Amino acid sequence: MDSLPLKDRVALVTGATRGIGYQAALGLARAGAHVIALGRTQGALEALDDEIFAATGQHATLVPIDLKQPEGLDPLGAHIFERWGRLDIMVHSAAVLGGITPTGHIDLKRWDEAVAVNLTASWRLIRSFEPLLRASEAGRAIFLTTGRVQRPKAFWGAYAATKAGMEALVRCWADELESTSVRAVLLDPNSMRTKMRAEAYPGEDPATVTDPAEIAPLIVQLAQADLGQPTAAVVFSDWKAAGGQL
Repeated sequence: MDSLPLKDRVALVTGATRGIGYQAALGLARAGAHVIALGRTQGALEALDDEIFAATGQHATLVPIDLKQPEGLDPLGAHIFERWGRLDIMVHSAAVLGGITPTGHIDLKRWDEAVAVNLTASWRLIRSFEPLLRASEAGRAIFLTTGRVQRPKAFWGAYAATKAGMEALVRCWADELESTSVRAVLLDPNSMRTKMRAEAYPGEDPATVTDPAEIAPLIVQLAQADLGQPTAAVVFSDWKAAGGQL
C-alpha cells in the first residue's frame, strides 16, 4: 500500500481544532494531503499545524471561522479555486450538541446554533464547494453523523433533529452526484472521547470511550476509496469489526 495514498490531494476539514476533526486533519496530512483546517480558535489551529509540521514537514492552511456564521464559506471557496482550482476531500466534523434537555425546554440560542452548525453549514459547504469537488478527478465529501438519527432518545431533540436534516440533505445531494466522480459519505463515529460526548455524559469515565485517533484511518480510506455508490453510510464500529475494510 502506498505510504502516502493522498499525496498532492487538497482536503478541507471543519471542526479541526479538537476531537474527530483534529484527528481527521492530522490523519489526512500524514497520508499526504494538504489540509485546509477550519476552526474557531486561532491558537488551537496553530497547535494542529505544529503537529502536522512535526509529522510531515509541511504546513496546513489555517482558516479561523465560526460556522454559526457560515456565510464566510463563500469567499473561502473562491480562495481555494484561485490557489488550487479544485478540492479533493471535504470532511464536515464540526457540530454542536444543542443541550440535553426536554424538547419543549430547548434554549432558543442553542437551537439556533445547532441548526446553523449541524444543518445550515452543511448546505453552505455543499453550495460553496461542489464545483471544486467536481473539478477533482475523484472528489470525496464526508459528513459526520450520529446514531441518534436512527435511534432517537429523550432529551436529544436538537442534536437528533438537526443531524437528521443534515443526513436527508446529504442523501439528496449524493443522488444528484450519481453521474459525476464525486461521492458523498455519511460517517457515524459511534461513541468517541470528545468534548461533546463529555457534555452529554458528564459522569462517564473518558478512558472507557474510543479515542478519536482511531477513526483517522477510516477517514483516510473513505477519502481515497471508490465507494461504488452515490452515497454510503458507514458506522465506525462496523468498519473496525470488519478488520478495517470497507
